[in-house]
Amino acid sequence: MPLPLENVDTDQIIPARFLKATDKKGFGENLFRDWRYDKDGNPVKDFVLNDPRYGGCILVAGKNFGSGSSREHAAWAIAGYGFRVVISSFFADIHKNNELNNFVLPVVVSEEFLAELFDSIAANPKTEVTVDLPNQTVTNNSTGRSEFFEINGYKKHCLINGLDDIDFLLENKDKIEQWEQQNR
Repeated sequence: MPLPLENVDTDQIIPARFLKATDKKGFGENLFRDWRYDKDGNPVKDFVLNDPRYGGCILVAGKNFGSGSSREHAAWAIAGYGFRVVISSFFADIHKNNELNNFVLPVVVSEEFLAELFDSIAANPKTEVTVDLPNQTVTNNSTGRSEFFEINGYKKHCLINGLDDIDFLLENKDKIEQWEQQNR
């Protein structure tokens, strides 16, 4: 799904008025709320999330995605909507980490590759993109062109294995206890 806008901040991703909740439920319904709906709550026809030509679990976003405040709710909204990957040429650091902590993979690509993705999607809204986390590549299936992306090894392991930080610690409980015994 293309969102070719630069400098999308966390208040645009999830407006502040929705931050009163403390659990993750329902945030996806309000993803890009002020862009998706008019003041009367009617869908804005030409906004990409309301356009039936687009679908899937990958959001292709413009440069500097997730800037602004450090609200984790923005990542909750992205994950709650059903996106599993966000591709951009640049992410705000805190937002990037919030996405990773919520099982959304932020993929950083070159500005040229990002422009190519937008062009391919504009030419064919059903364009498919393949993200290969184990090999750290993203491929534009329309052109066959791929790029390598960086990811922290720990976060890669957690995403591949469906582990949050607590699950990772529990998975390594025996090793932690053994280290504590050896290093008293």
